[in-house]
Amino acid sequence: MTIARLIEGRDAAIVTCNTDTLVREAIALLAERRIGAMPVLENGKVAGIFSERDVIYQLQAQGPAMLEAKLGTVMTSPAVTVDPETSVLAALSLMTRRRIRHLPVVRGDDMVGLVSIGDLVKYRIERIESEAEAMRAYIQTA
Repeated sequence: MTIARLIEGRDAAIVTCNTDTLVREAIALLAERRIGAMPVLENGKVAGIFSERDVIYQLQAQGPAMLEAKLGTVMTSPAVTVDPETSVLAALSLMTRRRIRHLPVVRGDDMVGLVSIGDLVKYRIERIESEAEAMRAYIQTA
């Protein structure tokens, strides 16, 4: 299964900010939308990602003054991204190795989606449950 198949049919807009957005505004958006991270765009292209972890790291490093900084100076950059044709297992492996929880899905310069570790784990669990059910059915008919 590819990331493209996993995200097809999603109609919810991806929450993003620009590199010149103030950190306090981005934090308010994360809280309002109840999300843990969002891609940061510059000229319509993914420039980085801003997450709860960035808030913690920057608060520790700069104190409350970081709230007035622009995202372009505090985001994690460059963002780790995947192509839509990346397999779910490859994306899950990448996220585990890099210790990240969100991956922008990029085709060329265009962001076409965003997946979280939760999306990928949910798919894996559903797949394993389906295979277990098929095994049970096979055993019962044998």
